[in-house]
Amino acid sequence: MFELDVRSRKPIYEQLVERIKELIMLEMLQPDKQLPSVRHLSAELTVNPNTIQKAYRELERDGYIYSLPGKGSFVAKVEHRPVDQRKQELRLEIHKLFTEAIYLGLTEDEIQGIYQKAQQDRLSDSGKGEEKHD
Repeated sequence: MFELDVRSRKPIYEQLVERIKELIMLEMLQPDKQLPSVRHLSAELTVNPNTIQKAYRELERDGYIYSLPGKGSFVAKVEHRPVDQRKQELRLEIHKLFTEAIYLGLTEDEIQGIYQKAQQDRLSDSGKGEEKHD
C-alpha cells in the first residue's frame, strides 16, 4: 500500500505524506480508519521511525489524520480538514505550474487533456477502492 522510492530526490517523509493523502482522496483510506502504527510502518518500509512520525505530524497538521493518545492515528473526516486553505494553496501551485507549462509551449488543449486524464484516473481508482471493500 505504501510504496516509496529510496532513489528519489524527494524526502521519504514527503513521499509518505503524498501517498497517504492520495489514498485518502481516492477514498481507499476511509474516515476513521486506523493507520499503521509508527513502529509497524517503520519496520514494513525499513525506514527510521522518526521519519514516519514526521509524516504523521504533517498529515495531522494539515487535517488529513488525527491521533488518539494510546490508540494511534486515524483518517480524519472531510469536515475536519481545512479544505478552503488547502484549495487556496493548490490554486497557487496550479497557477505556477500552468505558467510554466504555457512558457514551455503546452497548449490549452494539452492542459485540458491532462485535467481530463486526472479526472478519469480518480474515477477509475475510486472504483477499484470500492471493489476492495465488497
